Order: sequence, then structure tokens, then C-alpha cells
Amino acid sequence: MSDFSARLLAWFEEHGRKDLPWQQNITAYRVWVSEIMLQQTQVQTVIPYFSRFIDRFPDLASLADADLDDVLSQWSGLGYYTRARNLHKAAQSICAEHGGQFPTAFDDVVELPGIGRSTAGAVLSLAKGQRHAILDGNVKRVLARHAAIAGWPGKPAVARDFWAAAERYTPQRKVAEYTQAIMDLGATLCTRNKPSCDRCPVRGDCRARRLNSVEDFPARKPRVSKPLRTKTMILASLDGQVYLERRPESGIWGGLWSLPELGEQSLNEWCCKTFGHEVIETQSWDVLRHSFSHYNLDIQPILVRIGSEGGKVADGDRRIWHRLNEAPPGGIATPVQKLINQLEKSEDVAHS
Repeated sequence: MSDFSARLLAWFEEHGRKDLPWQQNITAYRVWVSEIMLQQTQVQTVIPYFSRFIDRFPDLASLADADLDDVLSQWSGLGYYTRARNLHKAAQSICAEHGGQFPTAFDDVVELPGIGRSTAGAVLSLAKGQRHAILDGNVKRVLARHAAIAGWPGKPAVARDFWAAAERYTPQRKVAEYTQAIMDLGATLCTRNKPSCDRCPVRGDCRARRLNSVEDFPARKPRVSKPLRTKTMILASLDGQVYLERRPESGIWGGLWSLPELGEQSLNEWCCKTFGHEVIETQSWDVLRHSFSHYNLDIQPILVRIGSEGGKVADGDRRIWHRLNEAPPGGIATPVQKLINQLEKSEDVAHS
């Protein structure tokens, strides 16, 4: 065992996190769900989602048998919905191809939808004690600073340096403890801003600290200004209901229920096509901005009141009237839910 891993394990024994929900009753399934949820999401945000998700889907079979709407509903507000769709697909694949048991061979795990090298390594090391290096955001930060690895980790050549360091430091034994320890170190001490170097168990030979340039590692992704996209969304309102459409499986908010978007046609044309009659009343709301990782989205909401739902609308599968005071029919993206909540408040005020 290297001196690095020995010091880290000693620190973890005293200071590591051991009471997170997925650290109790450890199974590969529970660890896998947590690792997917923790991708690009903070621990404190994940904890309530994880608990609700496991209550609803306590094992692989229950997740595989669930409707995608139910899965997405449990994921609503957590973002990056491709994660939920891949989790569902992977559960079905495990039940079909691995007898409902999470695979223990690394190559089988990385073939599952939504699982890459680091996630596979984390699940197998934490749940099965197998020796695999991992490289999530927290681990990258620790390695970048300790070994002074230059360059943005997203570049393939730099990524190879990171993986080499991760492999070099990963011990042959106590792998589960080490994996959790290095993640904890990055999450609690070796933080992005204002790291607590004086309390770090590996500060003695941290090259970035010796260079007095800790906050320069890891190198940031080259800044690119986010493009701005715009959409017009329609809040069609009728007797305390709002009209929703299910989005295509691929693309933004794939498979979620959403407000319809107005394309090239006029509002009247859309209403005639959708409901069979023209608009009674419209009202433009303030633009709502939502930021994605790669672009900003400005949503122009338009409230449309109609007299009757007509004979063309709800088929129950892809188009429905949703009663505002009832539970969502499935997953709904955060900005869409904000607009629906705003509509519900305005309806309450109008009828009070």
C-alpha cells in the first residue's frame, strides 16, 4: 500500500462520511443509484431524492418493472433526465441478461446504459470490494493538486495522466474504504474554493501546495459564452386544467410531460389544429430563463384560455388535460413545473 493511500485511509477512519443513506444496507443496486444521482449533483441535494427513489423502487426488479413515467416523476427536479432514462433501461437490461442480479464483471457493467469507466469502478469497489480506480469530479481535484497534473481533464491526453495517477494510488486492499475516502477528501477538504489544506492528510507531499498554486488545479474548462435559445410555451387553461404533451424520448427533457411549444404557425392556427376552435383570451407572461450546462433558454409563456377542450385532444398517452391540483402525471422539468405552479396560483386568485 502506498503512503498516500495509507494516510488517506487513516484519515477516513476518523473523519470520513459513513452515515450517508447509500452507505447503509449496502448493495450494488443502492450504490449504483446513488452514483448516478451524484453525477454533477451535490450530496445534500441527492439525499432526499435517493431516499424517495429507493422507497418507491427498493430493488432492481421494481425499477425494471416500473413505467418510465413513474421513474421520471421520482426524478423531477434533479435534472439531467437522461440519467433516469438510462437507469431504467439498464435495470431492464440487467433483468433480461443477468438474471436480475447486478453484474460483477467490470466489462459487463460498463456495457450498461449510462455507466462509464468511473461509475462502474465506483459501484464494484464500494459494493463488491473489487480493485478499480475511479475518477469523479472530487477525485480529479485531489489528484490534480497532489500530483500537479496540468491541463483541463476533459482533454484526452490529460485524462490519460489522471487515470494513470488514479491507478497508481488505488491500493490492493481496503479498496471500498479508499474509494469513499478519496471522494470524501475532495468533497469536504480539497474543495474547489478555499480548500482546507491545513487539515488535509496528504498535504505534506502535495505538489500544488508546494507551488503555492492549489486553486490553479485542476485547470478550468476553456470559457465559452453560452448561446441563448428561445421558445414560446403555451399554457392552455380550461376549468382548472392545463394541457400537456409528452416530449419525444430523445433530446431535451426526453420522455417528460411538458407544455406545448409554438412553432412557425400562429397561436390561432395552433389552437384550431389542437382543440378545433380559436382562442378566447391570451396573456403573455414574463420571460423565464433556464440555464443548461451548454446554453441558456428563454421561455416566453403565453396563457391561452379556451372555451371547451374540443374533440381532438387527449389520448392519455402523449396528450392530456392535467388537473392543476392533482399530482403530476409523470416527470416534469423544473421550469415547466414553475410555470404550471404560477398558473395554479393565478387560477386560485382569479376564483377567490
